[in-house]
Amino acid sequence: MNSIRFTKWLFSMLLLISVTVSSCQKDENVKGMDANKSIAAADSASTMSVTNGPGNFLAGKGTLKITIEDSTYTFDAATDSVAFISVHNGDSKYFGITAINKAHTMSFGISSVGFAEANTISKVAGSQFLFKLDEKNPVLQYTLTKYGGKDDSGKISIERYNNDNLIAKGSFFTFLAKDDKVNSPFYKVEGSFELQFK
Repeated sequence: MNSIRFTKWLFSMLLLISVTVSSCQKDENVKGMDANKSIAAADSASTMSVTNGPGNFLAGKGTLKITIEDSTYTFDAATDSVAFISVHNGDSKYFGITAINKAHTMSFGISSVGFAEANTISKVAGSQFLFKLDEKNPVLQYTLTKYGGKDDSGKISIERYNNDNLIAKGSFFTFLAKDDKVNSPFYKVEGSFELQFK
């Protein structure tokens, strides 16, 4: 059980690193990003024995939509940072989507075990949604709950993948809670994505 918790923690950290790197790529005022990315990738790979494989794409066009508690949130890849990533950690392989808005007030990540490919449905391995309403309120955080049931983590469905200008198109659902306590309510989260290179 601890290895599963560690794996989820490790993947959450990798998603956070990926979101940070991809958000910096969209900022026009950042200089020397290639050098910083190389250093960050080398540091991450050497300290955690994790390597990024092929299949990491920063979207230039398209949307990622998330609906939770009767509200829909949209990331627009033309202005926000939205990335489709693949992560390999030894024998473990994951893929997922990470996003952070231009204002850096909202971020989302969802992942699954295995390889991304067209016409597949896979189980959600990790997910997190963070947003800040304003400067006076703390960040609101939803995370994948381990109390929803072992088969109730959700699914990611990929209809199309890495085809011409299309990075990925599909949908997902999962169950997120505001904290990790036994009796915490959890909410069904549904979403869709259609991400393109340009």
